[in-house]
Amino acid sequence: MKAKYLFNSKELAEDSSQGFNLDNDVNIFAVKKQGQIYLYKNSCPHLGIELEWVEDQFLDATNTLIQCSTHGAQFLIENGDCVAGPCRGQNLSRVAFHMDDEGLIWIDN
Repeated sequence: MKAKYLFNSKELAEDSSQGFNLDNDVNIFAVKKQGQIYLYKNSCPHLGIELEWVEDQFLDATNTLIQCSTHGAQFLIENGDCVAGPCRGQNLSRVAFHMDDEGLIWIDN
């Protein structure tokens, strides 16, 4: 399987998020928290809709939780667990990736 370059982790600010559209029309997003990168599919487990209300805005007002703009469901950044809202107990789908020595993020196609 061939790896696809996604972005440079150094260009994503701490406590921020960014969305990406992959070649196969799968939308994903990245969050950076405490220097760690987390990648998830951009799909709320409640209705399967995209999470952001504005481009690249996946976090709540305090930048401590991922938030669905439609019904306000909130998810832990570290593992995608829904902790509040209509999909409580469900999870965001993680996207497997690796980061090289230069901080570049690669995903498998």
